[in-house]
Amino acid sequence: MANSELWAGALSLLLIHHETGCPHSALNAARLLERIGEMEDLDDATRCLCERASTRLSNGKENHHACAA
Repeated sequence: MANSELWAGALSLLLIHHETGCPHSALNAARLLERIGEMEDLDDATRCLCERASTRLSNGKENHHACAA
């Protein structure tokens, strides 16, 4: 799977999870984020974000806060 397809898939699944609460979408998004985080050409900051998001989605412990923006 190409990099852009991995990113698109992860974002799509993340949105489905956010909109519906579907746990399967969360787990599949986490798996794609793990694959993205393993890419050699990824910078450290993005790798860290992918790992954090994957961990939260896998554990089902996302924090729901009101957005200050």
